[in-house]
Amino acid sequence: MNQRRTLFSILCFFLISFGVASVSAQTCTTDKGTFRPNSTYDVNRRLILSSLPSNVTDQDGLYYNGSIGQEPNRVYAVGMCIPGSTSDDCSDCIKKASDEFLRNCPNQTEAYSWPGEPTLCYVRYSNTSFSGSADLNPPNSLTNTGDLDSNLTEFTKIWEGLMGRMISAASPAKSTSSSSDNHYSADSAVLTPILNIYALMQCTPDLSSSDCENCLRQSAINYQLCCGQKRGGVVMRPSCFLRWDLYTYSNAFDNVTVASPPPEPLVTVPQGPQPAGDQANTTDNDSKGISAGVVVAIIVPTVIVILILLVLGFVLFRRRKSYQRTEIESESDISTTDSLVYDFKTIEAATNKFSTSNKLGEGGFGAVYMGKLSNGTEVAVKRLSKKSGQGTREFRNEAVLVSKLQHRNLVRLLGFCLEREEQILIYEFVHNKSLDYFLFDPEKQSQLDWTRRYKIIGGIARGILYLHQDSRLKIIHRDLKASNILLDADMNPKIADFGLATIFGMDQTQGNTNRIAGT
Repeated sequence: MNQRRTLFSILCFFLISFGVASVSAQTCTTDKGTFRPNSTYDVNRRLILSSLPSNVTDQDGLYYNGSIGQEPNRVYAVGMCIPGSTSDDCSDCIKKASDEFLRNCPNQTEAYSWPGEPTLCYVRYSNTSFSGSADLNPPNSLTNTGDLDSNLTEFTKIWEGLMGRMISAASPAKSTSSSSDNHYSADSAVLTPILNIYALMQCTPDLSSSDCENCLRQSAINYQLCCGQKRGGVVMRPSCFLRWDLYTYSNAFDNVTVASPPPEPLVTVPQGPQPAGDQANTTDNDSKGISAGVVVAIIVPTVIVILILLVLGFVLFRRRKSYQRTEIESESDISTTDSLVYDFKTIEAATNKFSTSNKLGEGGFGAVYMGKLSNGTEVAVKRLSKKSGQGTREFRNEAVLVSKLQHRNLVRLLGFCLEREEQILIYEFVHNKSLDYFLFDPEKQSQLDWTRRYKIIGGIARGILYLHQDSRLKIIHRDLKASNILLDADMNPKIADFGLATIFGMDQTQGNTNRIAGT
């Protein structure tokens, strides 16, 4: 029985490993400036990146933070490997990331990368010092395209418990700010008798405990919003890293103890009395070794189990796809509070307790209020109606979709609130309200001359083209009308209200719906 259980475990691991994909994602920051090839900055960048593998492995804590050159051509760089990495694995990982920067970020003044093989490492360079700063943007993510087969409610409970436990373990300072052991955690949780969740978290060791906790918590929230049903995923930021999967990776779990599955029940088969002759034969066979019947009883079930597992492995191998990039888009003109969860008291204060004097209008799923945050930023607050039968679904849909989009003709989502059974979205405030205020007002119609109308039509078309063709997801709005076209101070159109939007496959041109949508 023990041999069969061992064989079963080995085969399961082998089959699951068919779908292993190495994680390597780098982000070349496009909004922090560029440099000319062969310039002084370019030379300094090549010098510090080429020396980074040896500089990291020379440190006991596998963490190096340095710079080279003089302002304004000084290059700041950081390299790090997770605790337990061998010198060879760490050096290979750092070198791979550095070489990819030179190929894929040819003239960007800032970039970062979290390669996952043969170990997890981190490399970042910039033209400004970032030591000790908590940088959440630009974020980036990878997800497994396969969906979970297990009960999502039970999975979410286990996953959230593991994430909370690991954030609490990684956030406090355990070592010095020059060791990768600081702000690091690798742990696991049992999902089924043959599947475990393996998770890894790492902040840069120079972060404070509160900054590390905030970075990891925001990554967990972002992942749940976009990809909660997937079979694994990664969220990367300049200051922290989060990954979970259903198999081990990056050689990070050798010392992680996983709870054993419940033991198999022992089944006793009652037997009648044997004839004397049979007893004699049994005794005689026992004295000579295992009988042919026993051998057959062992071999046949084992062969059947192996065949079943091989067929199952083939099906899983065919169904499992490689990791696909689903970047969490980050707009350069949104502050680091983008994608943060706002607390209800902040929103209540900004809207003067949702005063009617601040009310801008009301849509199918709730009212919209004007608000002003404590820093003076004007926002539009969409408070979903508690009586709306579609409110929860529309809230999640809109938050996930809009947070991924970036275009000058789309309204920007600044954050959201999920407190006290409230579902609130916080948008940029657009001063000239919606297009219908001008189209259907006899006095304001005069402001829409044909030149301005042409400009508005062109902006709407560009926004729709982005949604249909240029965005990473193909999105059909399904409720495009004058009241959902907002106009900024310069009368530039911005498409709003993605509550009824739906996602299409990249090659899909039509689809079905089971409910009426639109106006």
